[in-house]
Amino acid sequence: PLLPQLRIVIYILGYSLVFRHWPSGARSEASSCLISLFHGTPAVFLASCAIYSDSNRGFSATNTPFQSAALDFSVAYFFVDLLHYVFFFSPGDALFIGHHLATLFVFLTCRYLVGHGAFAILTLLVLAEVTSFCQNVWTLAGVRKGDSKLAARVYRLLSPPFYAFYSVVRGVLGPVFMYKMGEFYWSGVADGVVPRWIWVSWMVVVIGAISVSIFNGD
Repeated sequence: PLLPQLRIVIYILGYSLVFRHWPSGARSEASSCLISLFHGTPAVFLASCAIYSDSNRGFSATNTPFQSAALDFSVAYFFVDLLHYVFFFSPGDALFIGHHLATLFVFLTCRYLVGHGAFAILTLLVLAEVTSFCQNVWTLAGVRKGDSKLAARVYRLLSPPFYAFYSVVRGVLGPVFMYKMGEFYWSGVADGVVPRWIWVSWMVVVIGAISVSIFNGD
């Protein structure tokens, strides 16, 4: 229950203290990156442990308490980051708002509505967040590259490996896992625990998220 509040505290600390000397237009984006830094890598570790702690893992397996906790951890992040985009709304943020709403739909239906499928959702979360640390550092450097030689250097040095890593994960591993997930659910063997409208919705969100990330780089 305290997870959203902790994210809000981190965001406020970032905005008011950590990035207080940054240009006003960059402070909110940097603060969003800060809460993402506190989410991405921990989420990968937490989700991975939750997946491998379940010997009965599979696309239709019942969610374990550990897996549910991992989902809650990420729900808190996406909820608070959604508030950031709504509060500092600009027309260019509509895509991010849609992405966060869709992601929350997937997490919440998996966690609270069907109680199954966390293996699939958490694996996708790992694939989505494994590049998070690199991406956030790259983004922060990009924000300040115009007025900081250090930021410009970090941005320049980090860009090639980041793009390569990102492309492999989002362009290869993500689609491969998505195909296996879709193939399993399409067979109908999980319809008794994950209704067809639920997994179809999940697939639409996943396909959309992967497509957007490939073409927009986020």
